[in-house]
Amino acid sequence: MDVSSVACNQSWSISEDSLRRYVRFASESCVQELLMSASSGNSSCGDGWKILTLDNGVEISKRRSGSLHIFRSRWLLRSVSPQQFITVANAIDAAKQWDPDLVEARYIKDVEDNLSIVLLKFGENSKPLFRKREFIVYERRETMEDGTLVVAVASLPKEIAAGLLPKQNNAIRGLLVQSGWVVEKLEDLNSCVVTYVVQLDPAGWLPKYFVNRLSTKLVMIIENLRKLVQPNPPR
Repeated sequence: MDVSSVACNQSWSISEDSLRRYVRFASESCVQELLMSASSGNSSCGDGWKILTLDNGVEISKRRSGSLHIFRSRWLLRSVSPQQFITVANAIDAAKQWDPDLVEARYIKDVEDNLSIVLLKFGENSKPLFRKREFIVYERRETMEDGTLVVAVASLPKEIAAGLLPKQNNAIRGLLVQSGWVVEKLEDLNSCVVTYVVQLDPAGWLPKYFVNRLSTKLVMIIENLRKLVQPNPPR
């Protein structure tokens, strides 16, 4: 067995207290990153975001981070309250929109009242981006002082994930670098601004440019999630 194979199979067994401290710190950082992404303007503001499309009130933009891009979708949802949308803004409902061949999705454990560990597993019939891939992620739900709702979802380090749930031989463990929602309430209590951010590296054989190209489609899941809470939007 070569060194790379050994490294890929390493796992860390950590205490419940250490896991709680790590996930709390990582998720707090992710929440702040999401809030910064939601408050950033377009590329003219010098913050690195470049608008790709702006159609029917939906803004799709991206910003380079290392060898991958972070993608962002922003949308003003009318006749949808923050409380309505947040019911479907979670790791499992989003994963169902990424690919219908989600063969397993379950909460592994609750770390705190608003912080959980989740398994997302896709099957052989999934699209290439997700085929035979699984993700071990944390999900944190936070309400800010101004009423803004934030849901932060990101992968655990592979060594910690392997310690919690050993990888199956035929599965490829992908990496959700960061993702989540920022749902801002407006003066009109029945409307809200939703920002969805995602940076994904599914690992395996897919080249980075292919991942970046397909990631642009992921941010459009806001439309599918909106339909879950508002089947017949107002005209």
